[in-house]
Amino acid sequence: MTTESVDVLIIGAGPSGCVSAAYLFNNGVSVKVVEKTKFPRLVVGESLIPRVMDHFDEVGLFPALDAMNFEKKLGARFIRGEEICVFNFSDKYSEGWDWTWQVPRADFDNTLAQEVIKKGVDLEFESEVISVSFEGKNSTTVIKDKDGNLKEIKAKFIIDSSGYGRVLPRLLDLDTPSKLDPHSSIFTHVKDVNRPEGEEGTLISFDILETEVWLWVIPFSNGNTSLGVVGPTSFINSLSDKNNADALRNAIQLSDYYIKRFGDVDFMFEPIKLENYSRSVKKMYGDGFALTGNSSEFLDPVFSSGVAFATESGILAAKLIHKEFKGETVDWEAEFTGYMKSGIGVFTTYVKEWYTGNLQTLFFHQPENPDVKRKICAVLAGYVWDETNPFVKKHDNVIKNMAHMLKMEKEV
Repeated sequence: MTTESVDVLIIGAGPSGCVSAAYLFNNGVSVKVVEKTKFPRLVVGESLIPRVMDHFDEVGLFPALDAMNFEKKLGARFIRGEEICVFNFSDKYSEGWDWTWQVPRADFDNTLAQEVIKKGVDLEFESEVISVSFEGKNSTTVIKDKDGNLKEIKAKFIIDSSGYGRVLPRLLDLDTPSKLDPHSSIFTHVKDVNRPEGEEGTLISFDILETEVWLWVIPFSNGNTSLGVVGPTSFINSLSDKNNADALRNAIQLSDYYIKRFGDVDFMFEPIKLENYSRSVKKMYGDGFALTGNSSEFLDPVFSSGVAFATESGILAAKLIHKEFKGETVDWEAEFTGYMKSGIGVFTTYVKEWYTGNLQTLFFHQPENPDVKRKICAVLAGYVWDETNPFVKKHDNVIKNMAHMLKMEKEV
């Protein structure tokens, strides 16, 4: 068995892994990335939020992504029957990017991976982690390539960016139940042959079919569109006892807004079902390792926070490792877990209050309150660490209290 030695081993070549690798490489740290699959590969998480742009820009990956001409996402639309609420990222409380992208993740992730390879990062596809052992912070990881050959990789630190693969949580028994109720989704892509001209044809939308059930519509610049339905697992399972395609077609039939556009279109691939997708872990770091992206926490796709938390945790872990390598003291509990948990906590509240209906009450209340809307928009854009925003600082109570007040006013 051959042996390699690096400063940092990164498991997974998705957005979190690539941002981590780029940052470390830019700062002179030797890094190796191992990825189980072959790129390009299909993955969910096609709607980004503006906060991710800070990360891509900081590590030098933005120009390559920008050259791909992905569909620009300037905001998001929420539909409930005849009610419509549109958030525009240029009209938000916090400072930050005013736009992001809607992306076919196969193309997007492959662009990121190829760009870090161009930088000089050693990225090995189709290599699966078999085992990991630690001696203090030093680790020995055994990987198997596509031909079945085994190799040892010795590293001073491991970043697990393996996403749904959840390599270290699985190997080190770190999984723990999510605090969110079980929800599932079914999604596919379609050739958007009935796409309207102008903004209507490009706008990402969330069509609320019931309080806890919604349809996503994410148009891409290549003429295709991602369609998916999300709801309680019991509801998703009730859509069809035949197959995922039948279930998704039945969900589309429930949408008054989109039935004409998507009711008869062909699916580009057999719809994929993600069941009880929310995840959590007992801890986000340990001696010699850190968990980033979906390897640690995944909440819910309703506010498109997945990639943002992936890149936020990825670049933060890389910065703390670099700091530690320079001999500086790092408080991983405060600087990593504490920081990430504060942002995750804000989004967790918004997800929970979405499904209680309280947040929807604020979204669709008329007349709109521009100040409230701007502050909520900053959260939806991913600026969930800006505690000058009361909808961040007081997230535990502000939504439910305001929704209760609006309901009382309506009754009066």
